[in-house]
Amino acid sequence: MSGCSHRFRPRGLCRGAALTLAFGCALATGAATGSLPQDPGSGAGPQTRAVSSTVAPVDRDEIEDAAAEAEADGKSVKDAAEEVVSRSGDRWGAVYDEREYEEFEQALDGSYTGVGLSARRTDRGDVTVSRVEAGGPADRAGIRAGDLLRTLDGRAVGKRPVAEVVALLRGDGTGAAEGSRVELGLVREGRSWTETLRRARLTTEAVTVRRLGAESSSAVLIKVAAFTKGAGADVREAVRDAPDGAGILLDLRANSGGLVTEAVVAASAFLDGGLVATYDVRGEQQALYADPGGDTDRPVVVLVDGGTMSAAELLTGALQDRGRAVTVGSPTFGKGSVQMPSELPGGSVAELTVGHYRTPAGRNVDGRGITPDLVVGERAQQRAETVLSGLGGGS
Repeated sequence: MSGCSHRFRPRGLCRGAALTLAFGCALATGAATGSLPQDPGSGAGPQTRAVSSTVAPVDRDEIEDAAAEAEADGKSVKDAAEEVVSRSGDRWGAVYDEREYEEFEQALDGSYTGVGLSARRTDRGDVTVSRVEAGGPADRAGIRAGDLLRTLDGRAVGKRPVAEVVALLRGDGTGAAEGSRVELGLVREGRSWTETLRRARLTTEAVTVRRLGAESSSAVLIKVAAFTKGAGADVREAVRDAPDGAGILLDLRANSGGLVTEAVVAASAFLDGGLVATYDVRGEQQALYADPGGDTDRPVVVLVDGGTMSAAELLTGALQDRGRAVTVGSPTFGKGSVQMPSELPGGSVAELTVGHYRTPAGRNVDGRGITPDLVVGERAQQRAETVLSGLGGGS
């Protein structure tokens, strides 16, 4: 899986958002069990995705009228809809044909086409491999976490947003399919080389769990790579299974989001009911609540960075505002708007921004992000473990 943040252009790459979920983006993006409601009148799926946008929502009627007119004239419905979205200024609005939307939905199920690596930008400004998926193309080629990524298909990575880099690895917006090739220019300990990989259909493990020490009561690290379907329940199960007295280090670094409702389920693991977030859909205010019965006793530290986005920020903000966790790391990305799917003539689907969410204390995350309680750089996990130990949660 590739981590992906949504701040990038051109528009064709935007679908990587909630995919980050694939994603890295927009997973990039937004939410699942007990999903938020779909756009009224839409025949598309019910998932609502949290994404970033600072503009007024697209007029759904306008985009549907343009699509219908294009279909009647024998023109491309997708092109016509994309033109309306582009004019609207909705940075994270996207239009998919049937095949693309099927892949989008597969990404929300934890499946994606890619090379099996996640990337992040270091404090020095380099793009580095942060994780390699076992058994994927990158793993088989011997690529390791910590390798620097310099070029993609001969083009310098340079200052490209990590989200765009990840989208290029996946082939988003280029029509690249399973089996297509991508050439990576890499550096390791001063040695430079190129590696040509073939993209493959991969299944992500959204939640991984491990002990941080040898003792039976040692702290538990729960790493959530993306909020794909079922991720929230996996977090809740991991908390239930943690040893008595063990603290939880919840690692949301490079989590570009996913399904908002999955983040709410995850919040329910640590809260005994109560508000998780509020959001608006075309001006109508709504609220998201945790289920009662969560573990409110054991210490929790949440680890975040600039790749923590969307639904992951929603969870972070809820635990921080509710005083349920200490947050450690670097400021988060700042993706806080809501998108919903609308089905268009001919089977295309438009994902349109319809509103924004806020934390329980009323903070607007969009464009601002969340500042951790303890801001630290590359040794963030070590500091987070120290904080957790100080809270009595083991080490």
